[in-house]
Amino acid sequence: MPTIDHENTLRAEGFRIVAGIDEAGRGPLAGPVCVAAVVLPDDFSHAVLNDSKQLSEVKRERLYEEITTDARIRWHCVSIEPEEIDRINILQATWEGMRRAALGLQPVPDAALIDGKPVKRFPLHHVALVKGDSLSYSIAAASIIAKVTRDRLMVAMARQHPEYGFEIHKGYPTPGHLAALKQHGPCPHHRRSFRPVAQLELDLA
Repeated sequence: MPTIDHENTLRAEGFRIVAGIDEAGRGPLAGPVCVAAVVLPDDFSHAVLNDSKQLSEVKRERLYEEITTDARIRWHCVSIEPEEIDRINILQATWEGMRRAALGLQPVPDAALIDGKPVKRFPLHHVALVKGDSLSYSIAAASIIAKVTRDRLMVAMARQHPEYGFEIHKGYPTPGHLAALKQHGPCPHHRRSFRPVAQLELDLA
């Protein structure tokens, strides 16, 4: 289970405001990558909060409402759209989302805990934690916000393009999604630089 220990270690080193940062949606063929940054109170604890992938959709939705309506918690979430992902690649888009999410917090944090590996050209002091969403409360909270935000966007997208089943697979390359892609071709929300979509466009040409 996550703790507040990593946040408090940075605070003990003099970094007063510490944000946790995580993303959702690096792997899908469609839709944005969403990145959230969260600053929690120093004494924060929670009996349920964990890596979003370890929780049911119902629990994620409840935690999202709890986190985003708590006046003690500051958070910011950004979406990097497919057009930008295709232009700069998914890794650079994810890093750019992390920068925007951190700098979108008010006040801007002094340091950040980031899920995964170090981020090049990140504007703040940061500590990268592999599997950080299961180690840090603030990263876990960011994972919830990013995941729920993206899932809601994909459900809305499904209403615009019901033929792809976005509400079911959220844009990931499931057999059903690949079959729909082959039948209907890509829509404006698909990532043209991702191999299955790019290959399909070549096949259609």
